[in-house]
Amino acid sequence: MALELYMLGLIVKDMPAAVAFYRRLGLAIPDGSETQSHVEIKMGTGMTFFLDSKPRRWDPHYERSDAQPSPPNDRYPMILEFYLDNQAALETKYHELVGYGYQGFREPYPTSFGMYFAMVKDPDGNTVLLSAEIAPARQQFIMS
Repeated sequence: MALELYMLGLIVKDMPAAVAFYRRLGLAIPDGSETQSHVEIKMGTGMTFFLDSKPRRWDPHYERSDAQPSPPNDRYPMILEFYLDNQAALETKYHELVGYGYQGFREPYPTSFGMYFAMVKDPDGNTVLLSAEIAPARQQFIMS
């Protein structure tokens, strides 16, 4: 059997804040999830994304350390990438999230390999990469 990524989870400090962010991002999170300690969202790809605020339930040795050194402001230890339909949707989502008060980490920008990116920090400081393909006419301009 081939190895497959089945679940991706985040340990969160504040479940209501995390649920609000990921709902605003566009995930279909069930009503009432703000009061739960574990929430699973089945993605269209079949993978499950989860948020958990009490990992000691399933790992009795887990200890949260808020004193862990954080990476410099321009670095990040991991990225969660969410794909949007087009550049306009990416721009709209980025500005919507920043408008709600979330930290914009990188304003929307074109890459040299045909993608359009923007980065936002979630309430726990995780880097969320928004991505979309560059419209063909714009891509030809960037690549030339």
